Amino acid sequence: MSEIKTIGVCGAGTMGAGIAIVCARAGFRTRVFDLNQAALDRARGQTEAFLRKSVERGKLAADKLPEIMSQWSGSTDLADFADCDLVIEAVFESLPVKHDLFGKLDKICAPRTIFASNTSTISITEIAGGSGRPDRFVGMHFCLPAQLMKLVEMSPGLTTSEETFSRAWSVCEALGQKPVRTQDTPGFVLNYFLIPFNNDAIRLVEQGVAEPADIDLAIKTAMGYAMGPMELLDLVGMDTQKLLCEAMHGVTNEPRAACPPLVKRMIAAGWLGKKTGRGLLRYADSKMFGA
Repeated sequence: MSEIKTIGVCGAGTMGAGIAIVCARAGFRTRVFDLNQAALDRARGQTEAFLRKSVERGKLAADKLPEIMSQWSGSTDLADFADCDLVIEAVFESLPVKHDLFGKLDKICAPRTIFASNTSTISITEIAGGSGRPDRFVGMHFCLPAQLMKLVEMSPGLTTSEETFSRAWSVCEALGQKPVRTQDTPGFVLNYFLIPFNNDAIRLVEQGVAEPADIDLAIKTAMGYAMGPMELLDLVGMDTQKLLCEAMHGVTNEPRAACPPLVKRMIAAGWLGKKTGRGLLRYADSKMFGA
């Protein structure tokens, strides 16, 4: 069994940037791919800012910051993933997009390279079917914000080999995360609850029951959550929430998983969440959570 030393992360958005921090912080060579150079530059800046704040809070030794950043490299060329031992995909929740990405990676990466998807709603087996290596494919669902949350839902598809799952599980533990094995089902464990729960919160806004900030305050105060549903939705992004709803509702027909109309109107208005400065709440900066 070859050792995993280099991890590729596809997507430099909120989730991808957080996963890359986890990998680099754990000492793995970390390559980040995005088609947009500006997204890579933003992710690198957010990573440095997050690590500086970690040093200020006494959670990271000062000399570790340059060491971690030296492990982090960004690229707009997938060919730079040729030496990756594990590739974690964190792009749009779209099966055709994921199939296109993994089809290209299959021609670039060595046969030993394990492919993983961070999807939370699309079938691992279906994504694996377009990867060119369905036996070396596994689900690794990190939770937002990945740089702070420890849970990773580990899901084998029907075709995932036991060796692949075991190696991916070992990497997850080496990252300092807490893996939980789940079946290949929409939402796995966490989003099975969260997608309907967050939609319920959005519908409270639609009905004018309370302002978004007050809904967050109520939930955090009463339930002890560090983050309210409005903050979480803005971090996820309205465009992603819509895709999550469509994927989960399309399989389960669960009425509470159906995308609320307000989400679609906000997308049309460009109010996507923290990344655009306005979602259910307003934001004065684009700092990463925890930075």
